[in-house]
Amino acid sequence: MAKRRKRGEGSVHLRKDGRWEGRAVIGYDDKGLPVTKNVLTKSKAECVAKLKALQDSIQAPTPEQPKPGILLGDWLDFWYQSYKKPNLRPNTQMSYERRIYQHIIPALGDTQLDKLTTNDIQQFYTKLKQGGRLIRAEIYGEGLSDQTVRGIHATLHAALDKAVVEKLIFRNPSRRLPPPTRQGQGDAGAGPGGDPASADPGQGGRLL
Repeated sequence: MAKRRKRGEGSVHLRKDGRWEGRAVIGYDDKGLPVTKNVLTKSKAECVAKLKALQDSIQAPTPEQPKPGILLGDWLDFWYQSYKKPNLRPNTQMSYERRIYQHIIPALGDTQLDKLTTNDIQQFYTKLKQGGRLIRAEIYGEGLSDQTVRGIHATLHAALDKAVVEKLIFRNPSRRLPPPTRQGQGDAGAGPGGDPASADPGQGGRLL
C-alpha cells in the first residue's frame, strides 16, 4: 500500500455554491480511512489563510504505519459522502448513488483497495454489459448499455484517482482500461445511458 498523506496536508477548491472550501487530513479512523476537517469562505485568499491556520493547529503526529485492508466499498462510501455529495445537486446525487451503491459496491465492495486489479474491473464491466440491468430487463435486455457502463467507469475511476492522491494506493488500476466503446444510440425509451436505473451524473433519473 502506498504511504498515507501526512496530517495537515490539504487542498482548496471552488464549490458549486460559489464558496471556497479547504479540507485537511487530521487523522485516520479504525478502518484506515482519512479523517478530514474543512473550512468554508467566500474568497480563495481567505480560504487559503483559514486552511493554513487549521493546518498549523494540527499537532504533528507520531509516525505510524498505514493499515492495510481498506475495502473498496468503505473507500467509495467515504469518497462520495465526504468529497462528492456536498457539492452535488440532488438529481446528480441520485445518479452517483445508483452507480456506487447499486452496481460497484455489490460487485467489488469487499475487495481490498490495494488488491483491486485491472482484471477485476474489466470482468466487472463485462458482467454489467452481459447482465447488469436491475429493472425492466424484459424490455431493454439483461445487459447495460455501453454509455451506462462508461458512466460507472467514470465514477469508479474518479474515486480511485482520489485514493492515489490520498496515497492509499500507488496507482489507479482503472487507468489502463479504456471506457467501453460506443455502440449505437443505446436502448430506446430508457433513461440516460439506456438504463432507467443508472442515469449519468447530472442527468437525474429515478431510483429503483
